[in-house]
Amino acid sequence: SLPACLPACLPACLPACLEKNVSRKPLKTSVTIQNEDTFLASHWWFQIQRGKTDPTSYKSLGDCFRTIFQREGLLGFYKGILPPILAETPKRAVKFFTFEQYKKLLGYASLPPGLAFAVAGLGSGLTEAVVVNPFEVVKVTLQTNKNAFTEQPSSFVQAQQIIKTGGLGFRGLNKGLTATLGRHGVFNMVYFGFYFNVKNILPVNKDPNLEFLRKFGIGLVSGTIASIINIPFDVAKSRIQGPQPVPGEIKYRTCFKTMATVYKEEGFLALYKGLLPKIMRLGPGGAVMLLVYEYVYAWLQDTVNHKEHF
Repeated sequence: SLPACLPACLPACLPACLEKNVSRKPLKTSVTIQNEDTFLASHWWFQIQRGKTDPTSYKSLGDCFRTIFQREGLLGFYKGILPPILAETPKRAVKFFTFEQYKKLLGYASLPPGLAFAVAGLGSGLTEAVVVNPFEVVKVTLQTNKNAFTEQPSSFVQAQQIIKTGGLGFRGLNKGLTATLGRHGVFNMVYFGFYFNVKNILPVNKDPNLEFLRKFGIGLVSGTIASIINIPFDVAKSRIQGPQPVPGEIKYRTCFKTMATVYKEEGFLALYKGLLPKIMRLGPGGAVMLLVYEYVYAWLQDTVNHKEHF
């Protein structure tokens, strides 16, 4: 028989593989859409620039693409790609597996089902953040390096340099952990809470195709709303983990103090830098992850139940 944890563990790994391919390759001959890794890189570049006075300031998403391509070449869009590749599968596995475990634990508490989904999502996000933060530090450091792709250090060398300079703590490989906790905790709380609550409210469709579209639409809205709500934490994380304005002087230290500084110096909209590429990535990507997880989870449960009857 299959292990009891398998229905929660295996489908948690699969969304990572498919979500990475959601926004890949051209849609029409006249418009080329960069893949998800390009959107990922571009939204970091938007978030680390410090207003119009920043010499590296980008006017728009298109200007960002053009400038990076001119300065750093095509490979400039793929800086820091190794850390997310290494972290993606365990990251998604932790997200969905811990969500199911927290949901089971909350079943013993007298919480309304709707609130239990959101709290379980918050717990899974906080757990996920602890796992992924070291990879994020390396990735952001590589992506903010404006040298050509072939001139920058490898991910492993960069990680060694970070550990040598700042150690494993909050000044080194776990820099910006509080902002990462906020980013993932808030995202998963909204993402899971919205999806499962709305899915339970809207009537189920008997047509399998329409039911698939119903779930996909709810997942798309879930990922979009979660991205809009959590992006101030994302901006704070990028500022803390990215290069400081004055070399040798740490301006961005803690999550909420960084948000307050950005708001005071650059205005409210600066807390939403990089929102468009983030939504383009996590809107459809979030829908795909939830659908893959749900369908594979249901299939594995049926498989386990079928084996138990024999």
